[in-house]
Amino acid sequence: MIVDDFSDNRYRNSQKIPLLVLIGPTAVGKTALALKIAAKLKTDIISADSAQVYRSLDIGTAKPSEEEMREIHHQLINIVNPEQYFSVADYQKLANGVIKKLWENHKLPFMVGGTGLYISSVVEGYAFGQKGADQHIRKYYEQLAEQKGPATIYQKLQAIDPEAAAKIHPNDKKRIIRALEVYAIEGKPISSQVNKTLSGNAPYNTKMFGLYMDRNELYKKIEQRVELMVEQGWFEEVQNLYKAGFRETDPGLQILGYRQILSYLQGYYTWPDTIKEIKKQTRNLAKRQLTWFRRYENIEWLKITSDTSFDNLTENICYKVQDLSRQQAK
Repeated sequence: MIVDDFSDNRYRNSQKIPLLVLIGPTAVGKTALALKIAAKLKTDIISADSAQVYRSLDIGTAKPSEEEMREIHHQLINIVNPEQYFSVADYQKLANGVIKKLWENHKLPFMVGGTGLYISSVVEGYAFGQKGADQHIRKYYEQLAEQKGPATIYQKLQAIDPEAAAKIHPNDKKRIIRALEVYAIEGKPISSQVNKTLSGNAPYNTKMFGLYMDRNELYKKIEQRVELMVEQGWFEEVQNLYKAGFRETDPGLQILGYRQILSYLQGYYTWPDTIKEIKKQTRNLAKRQLTWFRRYENIEWLKITSDTSFDNLTENICYKVQDLSRQQAK
């Protein structure tokens, strides 16, 4: 019997809230499977995607369709505008609130996504600084990077927080600036905050499943999806954002694919080169995602092939969620 009703008191009297998590690289099939699982468990989907938090960025972020969101309620999608900064700490705070509310409403919290840092911040209970953001500091480093290149600010981060620098790509300007900002505000490296979890005790009783497929097949799906997004009007979507006044300095327009199409609109690249670069960078993203996810010890990996039955996977995962809930009641 599959558990689909978490109102039973034996699931309520536990110290930790159970949390189901589904992760995997881009284009592997998380959304299709998640919709089936959420329907079976009668719960919401908590998005863990750093691109889908932005409004008006729909096609290139592979957001669920309006019909899919009508059928299954999605949390933490479309919550900020493209010009707004949204940090991992912001995500963690909102996600923790959603998880608590769902559990209080007798629903199993179900998190789905490919942004490893978002997921880790929640399941591992990262402890962030409390002083928020400083737009003046951020603007200073943005201007420095613009004038002298990302390497300049990356070298600064290497000097003050080599541990954080080792985990951030030298061209990831957004995360480099955030790490420098935290150091300036808090007076201590961001790595010391991220590494400080809640007394080494994870806040949730998490059951995590990861999807993967053969690399060549995944890369093929990535390239097909990029082409499909273009057919669906991705170029026009970015063009409309550009006409509305959004530029590369806006956080939302720094997202993979959007920044490349924006550069094309500004005349820096040809269209074939733009598409080629988007495909290349998306393949690289998938590599980074898998590298991040492999750090988790308690994860059950599920291989996706052309013969995979998502109905069978759904049954299997829901059955194991029943075991998770029973462990909670002990």
